[in-house]
Amino acid sequence: MRLLTILSLFLIFIGCSTSNQHIHDQADSQRDTISSSKPDLAGPNEHHLKNVHQLTYGGNNAEAYFSFDNTKVVFQSDYAKWNVGCDQIFAMSLAEADRDSITPSMVSTGLGRTTCSYFLPDGKHIVYASTHLADSACPPVPEYVPGGKYLWPIYKGYDIFVADLEGKIVNQLTNQDGYDAEATVSPKGDKIVFTSTRSGDLELYTMNIDGTDVKQITKDLGYDGGAFFSPDGTKLVFRSSRPKTPEEIKEYKDYLAQGLVAPTNMEIYTCNVDGSDLKQITQLGKANWAPFYHPSGEKIIFSSNHFSDRGYEFNLFMINTDGSGLEQITTESNFNAFPMFSFDGKKLMFSSNRNNGGTRDTNVFIADWED
Repeated sequence: MRLLTILSLFLIFIGCSTSNQHIHDQADSQRDTISSSKPDLAGPNEHHLKNVHQLTYGGNNAEAYFSFDNTKVVFQSDYAKWNVGCDQIFAMSLAEADRDSITPSMVSTGLGRTTCSYFLPDGKHIVYASTHLADSACPPVPEYVPGGKYLWPIYKGYDIFVADLEGKIVNQLTNQDGYDAEATVSPKGDKIVFTSTRSGDLELYTMNIDGTDVKQITKDLGYDGGAFFSPDGTKLVFRSSRPKTPEEIKEYKDYLAQGLVAPTNMEIYTCNVDGSDLKQITQLGKANWAPFYHPSGEKIIFSSNHFSDRGYEFNLFMINTDGSGLEQITTESNFNAFPMFSFDGKKLMFSSNRNNGGTRDTNVFIADWED
């Protein structure tokens, strides 16, 4: 997802329910006491969000995802005070996050650039993508050209790894030439979905959590990425840019040949976990991305700028899986994205520019969810 690139550039730009077998009473008690003394940062019109509390306090922090027992969070950050030069992966318990300005544990190597971390079912290991085998230095970010296209880099050095919570890599899941990243884990605990260029295009693949039995899921030209499983593990939701005209197709292929993609026109799609029953859910225009299934499996929450005249304001929206019933969820600040429901459906984690004191900082927030 390389999505901290979004966070560092989007102000310039025009711009992973639920299986209760893993939930324990102790986890519920610990989670429900988090941030009870902090002010509620929900806006007056954010009716689904209650007790919105901040978990990080500086830098760009994003793609924050719950452990299966809802007691921990893993996320990526470029916060200079944590001694990183570009995005690295951090983890912390939600109980620790009750204290302001803590330094979470880095669980990546500190080398290269990382993205898209996610807990495995045991709560003791994470999966994430990193470029550190290709180069220990941070790879270059595409230069922004005023008036030019906003571009994401597709670093071919990305591979997917499994690490423990001390940062020790215990397995490498991919070793194909090209980009392998954007991995998330099924709530059933058996499969991983990820994006790869191994076919020559940016397509979705699944594999077992040990890296075996790799299967290609999508096949149409365009960027398919940022996929998550439905609560019962039978479906996938993802963002896609599908070029249609000869001009759009040429531009897409030319950028991809340079290791780039222009993400300014993306819609939300779903399919069965084997790729069948592909459906386009949104037809809103502009950038619709970072989708995640509602605990019911009947709705999808996602980030969008379709309502913004200038394109750089992103809020969370929710839509039924048949494309009806669009509803705005967030209204505060000019960036809200990366939503994830807890595995018991009680909490929503997301990233936002709210409460940043007028800086460009993007932080992680957690809220009680009310249907």
